[in-house]
Amino acid sequence: MWGRAMTETSKTVTRVDLCEAVYQKVGLSRTESSAFVELVLKEITDCLERGETVKLSSFGSFMVRKKGQRIGRNPKTGTEVPISPRRVMVFKPSAILKQRINSQHKANGDGSKTQAEA
Repeated sequence: MWGRAMTETSKTVTRVDLCEAVYQKVGLSRTESSAFVELVLKEITDCLERGETVKLSSFGSFMVRKKGQRIGRNPKTGTEVPISPRRVMVFKPSAILKQRINSQHKANGDGSKTQAEA
């Protein structure tokens, strides 16, 4: 139910959208804006590949975590399956970003009480 409500009102922002925003707000040409966005994304990616944490103040942190080998279970058959060790990327939003998201959420009229709160 949550997923359905979220997708009806949300929009996926693409690289093209980011390039257009840089073009509109910074005043670089479209080619320069595209190159700028690609450069920033490449730098973030390269840092994460090296295992570094990328912290963007007032936004959040991207981190790489190591997960050890563990035993998983096939939900259909119940058979145990080993899951190999791997690295995963996680994002931790800053308190400022969380606050902005929640205040925007309430400003749109979505801050209604649940049945438990009423």
